[in-house]
Amino acid sequence: MSPLLQLRQVDKRYGGLHVTRQVSFRLDAGDRLALIGPNGAGKTTLVHQISGVVPSDSGEVWLRGENVTRLPQARRVRHGLARTFQITTLAPHLPVQRQIEMALFEREGLSASAWRSVDSYPALTAEAQELLGRFGLRAHAATATEDLAYGEQRLIEMALAMALRPKVLLLDEPMAGVPKGDGARLLSALDALPKDLGVLIIEHDMDLVFRFANRIVVLCEGAVLAEGSPDDIRRDPRVRAAYLGN
Repeated sequence: MSPLLQLRQVDKRYGGLHVTRQVSFRLDAGDRLALIGPNGAGKTTLVHQISGVVPSDSGEVWLRGENVTRLPQARRVRHGLARTFQITTLAPHLPVQRQIEMALFEREGLSASAWRSVDSYPALTAEAQELLGRFGLRAHAATATEDLAYGEQRLIEMALAMALRPKVLLLDEPMAGVPKGDGARLLSALDALPKDLGVLIIEHDMDLVFRFANRIVVLCEGAVLAEGSPDDIRRDPRVRAAYLGN
């Protein structure tokens, strides 16, 4: 069976700076794959290449058996790819439920009918409310995102991504900037993601990485240094020297 996501020798340069170097790995249904490495290793650039934010100089990105290397972001979303960002990109003044409804409208190709009342689509309204409940946000349905804590904004981003019904979810440092007190809610949300969803997470919180991931890819100076189970990565002397320490 084809992997949900496959990278084949993906490469990116910015002038004389070689940011990602011949990166290859795969993500299967149900995988919880963590991408780790020191700052400047090329992790976020690689996720940008996967999602279509920046083009690759060489190599291929395959999504659900199709070569999407030259496709723009929107086309990759329609192929089942969704992502969150290291810094939140929410509309600050819009109520939470309205933002989720807008994502559902976009998914269903109803943006051209945005003049119609949301009440005209009771199934989408019900789905938005279900997503609010799933991520513990129902009490904030009518609240503008700028009035919510940062941890709750991270949950909204995950709800928006899941509104697209992805097969592959890319999470770029979901714990970045989140106070310790909100971390448990995010962990619960991660644990509750659909079991058949393929998840690729970039994260510096090693406790989360080793708790969440069933596979880990270590990136160093743009290249794959090691790949394996959490136990394999813990014991790998190259990874300890480059990133984890003793």
